[in-house]
Amino acid sequence: MVLPAKIFEVEEKADLGLIARKLKDFREEEVYQTEKGETVTLVTEILDLKLQGDSLYGVFSKDFVRTRYYRREVVEIPVTEESPFWFKHFRGRLFLIVLAPSVARGVKKLLTGYVANKLSKILFIKPHAIVEARIPHETLKGLHESNPQATKLIWFDDVDIPGVEKLCLAGSDLADTRLYHEYLKHGKIWYVVFEVQKRGIVVGITRNCVVTLFSKSTIDDFINYILEDLLILI
Repeated sequence: MVLPAKIFEVEEKADLGLIARKLKDFREEEVYQTEKGETVTLVTEILDLKLQGDSLYGVFSKDFVRTRYYRREVVEIPVTEESPFWFKHFRGRLFLIVLAPSVARGVKKLLTGYVANKLSKILFIKPHAIVEARIPHETLKGLHESNPQATKLIWFDDVDIPGVEKLCLAGSDLADTRLYHEYLKHGKIWYVVFEVQKRGIVVGITRNCVVTLFSKSTIDDFINYILEDLLILI
């Protein structure tokens, strides 16, 4: 199971009650004309809003038209993609977590960044009130060094070696502390894949807070891990 999510931060001040009221019953319609002259109404809406204590849950739903090749013809088919999201208050800050569940067929179009920008426009009438959250390089470094045996993969970026954009450690190389410290001299940790032993899951984390689940788990357990273990790192 590969399940990505991304963490954003809301820079504007807003309480969850106000956010819930602005998102409630939000709906936009767009008329789409197919190549065959048929008219399709595409809908963007917010569904299943639930305000629970210091968090707000909802589903961002958007219709697209996807093309398929069928019997020597290009067929246009309307589809709906949905991304669950959570607004969460944590230590005086407001975070947004957007889940990007995979699509059974075809390329996913509803990306987490699109959802964040659209929610920003709905709530604050501007696209950049919700921004990417960040985890410092030093924090990812400490995460790995606190339990190196749990780490599966490390990518380094911002590399100062000419002609090299990224460096990677994986497998038996992770046990080579000399090589690890040599890479640290030349770059910063961008991405770490490791086992969260107390939860029995394997996740990958980037500095710009893309979190990917690589093992079998429920969505609830994955989100609880983000809310309870990851927000504190940002």
